[in-house]
Amino acid sequence: MDGGYLMSNIQLPAVKPKRRAWNKGRLIGQKRPLLPKQVWAIRARLELAENLRDLALFNLAIDSKLRGCDLVSLKVADLVVGDCVRERVSIIQSKTQRPVQFEVSEGTRDTVWNWVCSPAMLAVGHLFPSRFHDRAHVSTRQYARLVRNWVIAIDLDPSGYGTHSLRRTKAALIYRKTGNLRAVQLLLGHTKVDSTVRYLGVELEDALSIAEQIDI
Repeated sequence: MDGGYLMSNIQLPAVKPKRRAWNKGRLIGQKRPLLPKQVWAIRARLELAENLRDLALFNLAIDSKLRGCDLVSLKVADLVVGDCVRERVSIIQSKTQRPVQFEVSEGTRDTVWNWVCSPAMLAVGHLFPSRFHDRAHVSTRQYARLVRNWVIAIDLDPSGYGTHSLRRTKAALIYRKTGNLRAVQLLLGHTKVDSTVRYLGVELEDALSIAEQIDI
């Protein structure tokens, strides 16, 4: 039988094109928290631009210390009751399915309220709705792009910052001022305190120094 005929009937495995790795060419590692002066710099730019949505999103990201997936999926009803914004909010984390509470400062409550009362939020359920009809709310990818734009606007290197920078910012400040890992653990919604130690980049010596100050 003709060899060419046999070869033409051999089924070769399909070769799928290799997808470019999402982290190719990117700096990977622990993202830095923002310093207070950097928080104020971003906030001032958003206020000047009168960007109600981004201002509410940024302020709430700092206060809530939520993961991006939980932040973007917040609903208006999670924060707003009647004609006021809650001072404390409790949600179930999507990653752990455990509850976590966070405080909403007065400034953040004002920006959230201004955003909720804007024409863009008429009869909308999610706090940060998507502009695309096939999505209920802003995606984590879009949130990451916004954070990148915010840090670039104040001349920071975007490779060193990300959505976790906003989650870590207030938590890192609380730890530096109080040394209370347990409090930070609760605020971040971590199951174990060693997760908080790793997340904040706390060294063993720091942890031992804190422990030595506690006498029971």
